[in-house]
Amino acid sequence: MDSGMRRWGKCVETVSLCCQLSLANGFILTSLAVLSKRTSSKALKKYDLGYFEDFLFACRQSLRIGAFLMMKPWMLLLLLTCISCTWPTQAEFFTSIGQMTDLVYAEKDLVRSLKEYIREEESKLSKIKSWAEKMEAVTSKSTSDPEGYLAHPVNAYKLVKRLNTEWLELENLVLQDTTNGFIANLTIQRQFFPTEEDETGAAKALMRLQDTYKLDPETISKGVLPGTKYRSSLTVDDCFGMGKTAYNDGDYYHTVLWMQQALKQHEEGEESSITKAEILDYLSYAVFQLGDLHRAMELTRRLVSLDSTHERAGSNLRYFEKLLEKERMATLLNKTSTRTEPVMQGGVYERPPDYLPEREIYEGLCRGEGVKMTPRRQKRLFCRYHDGNRNPHLLIAPFKEEDEWDSPHIVRYYDVMSDEEIEKIKELAKPRLARATVRDPKTGVLTVASYRVSKSSWLEEYDDPIVAKVNHRMQHITGLTVKTAELLQVANYGLGGQYEPHFDFSRRPFDNTLKTEGNRLATFLNYMSDVEAGGATVFPDFGAAIWPKKGTAVFWYNLFRSGEGDYRTRHAACPVLVGCKWVSNKWFHERGNEFLRPCGRTEVD
Repeated sequence: MDSGMRRWGKCVETVSLCCQLSLANGFILTSLAVLSKRTSSKALKKYDLGYFEDFLFACRQSLRIGAFLMMKPWMLLLLLTCISCTWPTQAEFFTSIGQMTDLVYAEKDLVRSLKEYIREEESKLSKIKSWAEKMEAVTSKSTSDPEGYLAHPVNAYKLVKRLNTEWLELENLVLQDTTNGFIANLTIQRQFFPTEEDETGAAKALMRLQDTYKLDPETISKGVLPGTKYRSSLTVDDCFGMGKTAYNDGDYYHTVLWMQQALKQHEEGEESSITKAEILDYLSYAVFQLGDLHRAMELTRRLVSLDSTHERAGSNLRYFEKLLEKERMATLLNKTSTRTEPVMQGGVYERPPDYLPEREIYEGLCRGEGVKMTPRRQKRLFCRYHDGNRNPHLLIAPFKEEDEWDSPHIVRYYDVMSDEEIEKIKELAKPRLARATVRDPKTGVLTVASYRVSKSSWLEEYDDPIVAKVNHRMQHITGLTVKTAELLQVANYGLGGQYEPHFDFSRRPFDNTLKTEGNRLATFLNYMSDVEAGGATVFPDFGAAIWPKKGTAVFWYNLFRSGEGDYRTRHAACPVLVGCKWVSNKWFHERGNEFLRPCGRTEVD
């Protein structure tokens, strides 16, 4: 029994004790029985919301009869805590599309719960309406001739009875709270909702896609993306939220783009809870921060005309006027202005440079631009059957091998993993997915970074025979040993998931793995899904782009035969524009491969 099941057992025991102390009708015990039945057949998946659907449904059923209300606050808190211990609260949903699918089922469950609440509310209103119509008919008769009406003893009795009993029952019906089931379900589910960090990360991911694939805000807002099955659009409020996220991050370039889009949609008559004055407030200041003082003045004047009481706008306007006057005086005195006008292309401000020197080349390759596949190079690329240098395991069924690049030599193998193997690997990896990390170049400590947006997990051979089978297959294909290789890493890319240009081999003297296993000799990368748009593996140094194809794998050496790093192999995983990208990889190390890939005669062999 694994640790997750042991932890689940403890939680069941605790909740069971709590429920026996608090409830006689055993509603929670029924729910736990449902879950226990599930876990007896399968290991509990920490992140699979489907495992909690029956539990939540049982909770709602019990709420209808008010059992949940009998629990004391501390008991309810204990219940929620116990549920949490079986399903750890997560953040960074945006870094893995695979785990974001769980949120779809969570939202479906909430809609189901909400519809139950609506039905109960409608039933309650229907009863009240029926009572009102009945009383309207009675009172129209009684008020037309009160004495004659009350002369009948039955009418007199029923009047007294109605006012003493039936109107009280109606009062109780009106005061009846039908929200308990929905609110309790929402409270439980909210523990596993995305956080503010997720929303910010998702917004930045859209901006990353916007930049990499040169998409204007209107294209994204209308949801016109290649390879999409579903259409989805952004509202004025959504565009404003995107701009505000950029503004809070000090990113005035994207603030301007998205506030302009929000303003455009607002002026086209789209309904919004955001006012034009709010949009202009952010837009004018962001434009000023980009150095466009004249346009900032124009936008601020528009803001003041809409809201003359806006204190900040009035203050900014006076400040801008003072700056312009200062510039005018400097011009009259033939002094050079210290302010530089922002560069604009096609009415859009120029994107500011960032920390990545090869940004333009890298993003161009992601779009399929600048690939240096010349006819001469193409002639040097071939397809063949690969038997691993007469490896007995591959003689009968060799793999199809295709050259992707000549120097450095990069090859693609076909039909490396079957659909069944891929699904099993994904099933094993999904519960263990955690935000992918990088090693800090200064400290050597593993940490998360904005330039690597994905989640990964590591699988060992004893996790499942399929893992061992895949490992040995990679060994047969490459002719390298897996004994000193790293575990099989499985990665799932999230919204705009990427890994910017990096080296697979280590260039750090403090890396402890270099002393025992040597450096990362080679990379074997399995594509476990097709990607509708984006997601290529690109090599900026020599201009190659390799596109994901499910079931195939690419292989290259990171080191020369001398052991020196091949700096040409600096590569990147492009942002996923549309789709869900799954990969797995094996890093082979130097130790154990000294005779399988011996040294060359020169440093760069």
